Amino acid sequence: MVSRSTVVVDRSMRAGVRAPATIETDRLVLRRPLASDAQSVFARYAGDPAVTRFLGWRTHRSVVDTQMFLACCDGEWQQSGVGPYLIQSRDDGEILGSTGLRLASPQQASTGYLLARDAWGQGYATEALRAMRDMALRLGVLRLSAVCHPEHRASWRVMEKCGFTREGILRAHAQFPNLAPGIAADVLCYSSVFDTGWQPLVI
Repeated sequence: MVSRSTVVVDRSMRAGVRAPATIETDRLVLRRPLASDAQSVFARYAGDPAVTRFLGWRTHRSVVDTQMFLACCDGEWQQSGVGPYLIQSRDDGEILGSTGLRLASPQQASTGYLLARDAWGQGYATEALRAMRDMALRLGVLRLSAVCHPEHRASWRVMEKCGFTREGILRAHAQFPNLAPGIAADVLCYSSVFDTGWQPLVI
């Protein structure tokens, strides 16, 4: 399943970066976060307990937490040439959530997604995940994985809708600090495996 996405290359990015800074889909713009996004990210989702309930990081208590988080995101981009993307509306530019890719090796990557509460149930997560799957394929990734808490039904239904296969349960795999701090919880593991005859994206 290939998304209808358009790669927009940021020519100001340093040499060697493999992933584009901006990806456009039918309704969304996915872009590399900026330090100046901190207030909007905090207000829209990072400081919302309902949004962060099933995440692997704590709900942000102030915009300072978000600033530190975005600095880590920038470091990830600089180190590996790919990282988190903010999800924005193409219509009005409002931040709707985030997604991204994390490389474990040149052939293996993981992804995830989250949306602000008022963006739930409108198909944005499906659209963003398909764009990440498409990008992973274009970057030469052979296996794209994602995990979620077993109770997060909305999340794993999005993955199944996008053609991901449930591989099983990983026991005591991750902590969910907003649910049960300090306790390793089981997760559902999903993956999308691509054909080996890929052609890497040339930027």
